[in-house]
Amino acid sequence: MKKIGIWDAETGGFGWYPVFLREMLLFRRKLLKLGYLFSAMVVPIIYLIAFGFGLGKSVQIKGVGYLGFLIPGLVAMSSMNNSYTWVSSALNLNRLYFKTFQVLVQSPVTASSIMIGEVMAGMVKGLFASSLIILVGFAVSPDFTIHPLFMTALLLNCFMFASLGVITGMLTKSHEDTATYTNFFIMPMAFFSGTFFPVDKTPPVIKAIIFMMPLTHTNILIRKSLLDHQAMISLAMMAAYAALFFIYGWYLIKKYNE
Repeated sequence: MKKIGIWDAETGGFGWYPVFLREMLLFRRKLLKLGYLFSAMVVPIIYLIAFGFGLGKSVQIKGVGYLGFLIPGLVAMSSMNNSYTWVSSALNLNRLYFKTFQVLVQSPVTASSIMIGEVMAGMVKGLFASSLIILVGFAVSPDFTIHPLFMTALLLNCFMFASLGVITGMLTKSHEDTATYTNFFIMPMAFFSGTFFPVDKTPPVIKAIIFMMPLTHTNILIRKSLLDHQAMISLAMMAAYAALFFIYGWYLIKKYNE
């Protein structure tokens, strides 16, 4: 059976688009449910209330009120959680329980097209959840602003963690394993990658570990207004992680046999 690549010259269409469209149709059904909107916002809003309003008036970080520091971190964390979780959970369920992923890999669509479709769908979900936090940020903090590096960091973060979600979804052997990966990798990043406090003054050994975490570089870049030396390093690290995750995810799909 002939596999369709990223671009199919015979049909004049993109091979990834059916994969992306399927996920978007499922996503549209979830958007109509109040529970989805609540689940996308509840955790960041709890952190915003607990930390932001509790410390916002009494703490200044690098000349910015704590709310102005916290909200970009919450945007980064929310984009990470939603881009990663929706892709990893959906792939895991489709592989192990619904068996629809097996049908997909046997269809005339290449592994690269499947990877692109899944990652783009994860990015949309991450951007949607992030946009809710951004709207709240504009409403509650006069120090919160959006600039080109903010959007660059947000898009690259969604791409990076959607790609990581594919890896997790392909490697896990049960739905419980997905939660294990989340508890060991995603949750520590959410708390220790500069979302709630600067990492500059942490002990050197801990700082070295923190700077290996992808979300750390998202939090650095998303708070920068100018592309200085530190921002360039973080941008390069994010691009490297994104490329590594994407290539490995593509490899797992290409070699899939279950």
